[in-house]
Amino acid sequence: MAASSDLSPSDEYSADRPESGSGADRRGRVRLRRAAVMAVPATLTVAALAVLTAQGALGVQFAISGMPFTVAATELNGTGFEQFGALDNMAEGSPNAGDTGGQVLVVTSAIKNATLTKLCQSVDLGGTNLMITAGSGSDKVQATDLTTDSTELSGDASFNKIEIGNDASTLDKAGVQGPKGVFSQQADTVRIANLRQTNYATTAGVFKLPGLKLRFSDSGC
Repeated sequence: MAASSDLSPSDEYSADRPESGSGADRRGRVRLRRAAVMAVPATLTVAALAVLTAQGALGVQFAISGMPFTVAATELNGTGFEQFGALDNMAEGSPNAGDTGGQVLVVTSAIKNATLTKLCQSVDLGGTNLMITAGSGSDKVQATDLTTDSTELSGDASFNKIEIGNDASTLDKAGVQGPKGVFSQQADTVRIANLRQTNYATTAGVFKLPGLKLRFSDSGC
C-alpha cells in the first residue's frame, strides 16, 4: 500500500491502461519505481543496524556464552577511546551461569579506530584451546567501532587528552554511550603496549585480520 501512495494518479493510470507503442515502456518504468519504493525499508534497516553497532547497542543486546576468552597484542593504538562499567547477560538457563545469575560485571572499552600488532585470541574449550592469530606481518589488524567487554585488562598504557569521572551517558569520543550515573573515562587517543585482556564479548563495525590463522593448541595466548 505504501508503494501505491507514492505514485501520482497519472502513474497508476499509466500502469493499468492498455496503450500501444509506449505503453509497455511506461508500465516498466512504474514497476521499477514501485520496486525502488519497496526497497527503501530494507535500506533503512541496514542503516539502522550500522548506527546501533556504532552506539554499542548490539553488543549490549546479544546474549554472551559465558565463556571468557583471552586477547593479547604487542601493541594497540586507537583514536576515540571510552571506558565504562556494564553488565553482560547470558542466555536464559545457560550452563555457564553458575552462581552468577547469568550476569557478568564487565568494563566496556570502546575505540572508534584501532590498530593492533600481533593479535592473539584464544578460548579454553576444556583440554584444548581454539586460537586465532593475525597481524604478525607488515599489515596490522584494523578495527572500527570496536568494543570489548572485559573482566581483566593489563598493559603499559598512555592517553592523550584524557577525561576521568564522566557520566557514561555523556561520552562522545567513540560514539558509544553507557548507562546514566555510571563512572567512566574517555580520551582522544590511547596506546597500550603488551595488551592482555580477559573478555566476554567483542563487537566491531569493521574488523580486518591480515594473515589470519585459526588452529587448536595445547596452550592459549
